Amino acid sequence: MPSYSAPTRDMQFVLHEVLDISHSETPGYADLDRDFTGAILEEAGKIASDVLAPLNTAGDTQGCRLENGMVITPEGFKPAFDALRAGGWPAIDGDAAYGGQGLPYIMSCATGEMFVSANMALNIYQGLTHGAVSAIRAHGTDAQKATYLPRLVTCDWTGTMNLTEPQCGTDLGQVRTKAEPQDEGSYAITGQKIFISAGDHDLAENVIHLVLARAPGGGEGTRGLSLFIVPKVLVNQDGSLGARNAVSVGKIEHKMGIHGNATCVMNYDGAKGWLLGDLHKGMRAMFTMMNEARLSVGLQGYAVAEAAYQGAAAYATERLQGRAVTGPENPDGPADPLIVHPDIRRSLMSQKAFVEGARMLTFWGASLVDRAQRADDTQAEGLISLLTPVIKGFLTDKGFEATVNAQQVFGGHGYIEEQGMSQFVRDARITMIYEGANGVQALDLVGRKLAADGGKPLMGFFEMVKAFIRENEADAALKSAFLDPLKRASKDLQAAAVFFMSEGMKNPNAALAGSHDFLHLFGHVCMGLMWARAARAAHAALKSGDGDTAFYQAKIMTGRYYMARELPATAFHLARITSGADPVMALPAESF
Repeated sequence: MPSYSAPTRDMQFVLHEVLDISHSETPGYADLDRDFTGAILEEAGKIASDVLAPLNTAGDTQGCRLENGMVITPEGFKPAFDALRAGGWPAIDGDAAYGGQGLPYIMSCATGEMFVSANMALNIYQGLTHGAVSAIRAHGTDAQKATYLPRLVTCDWTGTMNLTEPQCGTDLGQVRTKAEPQDEGSYAITGQKIFISAGDHDLAENVIHLVLARAPGGGEGTRGLSLFIVPKVLVNQDGSLGARNAVSVGKIEHKMGIHGNATCVMNYDGAKGWLLGDLHKGMRAMFTMMNEARLSVGLQGYAVAEAAYQGAAAYATERLQGRAVTGPENPDGPADPLIVHPDIRRSLMSQKAFVEGARMLTFWGASLVDRAQRADDTQAEGLISLLTPVIKGFLTDKGFEATVNAQQVFGGHGYIEEQGMSQFVRDARITMIYEGANGVQALDLVGRKLAADGGKPLMGFFEMVKAFIRENEADAALKSAFLDPLKRASKDLQAAAVFFMSEGMKNPNAALAGSHDFLHLFGHVCMGLMWARAARAAHAALKSGDGDTAFYQAKIMTGRYYMARELPATAFHLARITSGADPVMALPAESF
């Protein structure tokens, strides 16, 4: 069974040397000094390693079961969830007015990464609740906030998001669930929702469902949809729990991975619901939850890869197989450890460079969320809106690839369940699908986000990269290894954007056929920018002479690997983009 060690040292490097959060002007960041964040990360790391990780394999093996209409989670999950709740971890960035600790979102991301790496299935129960809190806080009435937020923020109750139906996934215009207005102001919700993560469980005394449904007078398509609060157990006026609502679990889906999380078919049979936000404007309220969820899923993509990488790196140093081509490095043993072989090094370097770069990108994204929300920074809001499909799509595509590479290091043993690597691969796979499949993320990026606000966020990103290069081009230690590759990659991204602008209007398929490649091209440039920033910070630390020399040297070498071996993929993606739509669309549909 694999073990997990929280990467708190690297997190501190990202927070304080790459992002320099304690000197940021974002409200609340001045309190995040190194000692304070270090104490939080150490405690979160302990619960991740000591409480959550030991349950990961058992949760995968046991899964959830449905008994007498209620979902029973795997053995040990409830005490572990109680420990998370008792420690205040679900409420770390919650509004203090509703029982939260009021810390910036970036700290929720940092602690959340550790919880996902340790036990992704268990963490989903609180992760979706966070999104429900955001939706109710942004769109709820004062009465709704007072009723639901104090219990949701602390995870005494948990929340879900109910969009998908048997006949529709991404195409929400086909939603059939009905909402009929009742005399006392509620709505009767009738319909079926599928693929509902954490739809029911025994970890909390109530589950608050946010349900997308169609009320009378809304018309067809997504513009006719409204969002409703539908509690599993009705809430009395004094806040106590009342009767069971007319919502039930039809079944638990049998899935490839995340077996410890209950993915449910939910049946609504005239269940009482209350409108959240404006009538027929449900998509606006739902996207508050979905956008946050997409950032969280991007985090899941690299967090699972981190756990898999740790297992692969340990195995590669312990497993004796073959001899180094340059001569024995373990002459007293029957063979050398796997890590002496160049191809194993290539695989491990690829995993390490991805995970550490993805952490920087995600934490940077979280800092943009904080700037947008806490400082009302419209530029930050535009930039994180642009980057959200990149963070979700690129980090989950590459995160799954990294878990497969980690499994491959084990050879045949990686295919055996007892090693735990198979679970990481199976768990990581869902991240590419849910909260908007990655093909949809690419279409959203190219079809909507590039032209948003007249293209200002995209132009702002390009200028940010150019400014960083200009500010540091006199640094010889950075120029050839980091700045020059970043400049080339950024030019590839700009060339792709120009191609879309010149060809997309004439032939939309030309842009959409290249959307997947554009998302990956953009992702690589973001990672290149992160690694260039990390290299600058590491060189500065080495120059000061008072840091951890081995850590900073490893950081620079890992960054060089990314810039030399991974970042050149931008040219490959540009070539595919500029080939246009013909190679993709030429074959008649009947020939498939």
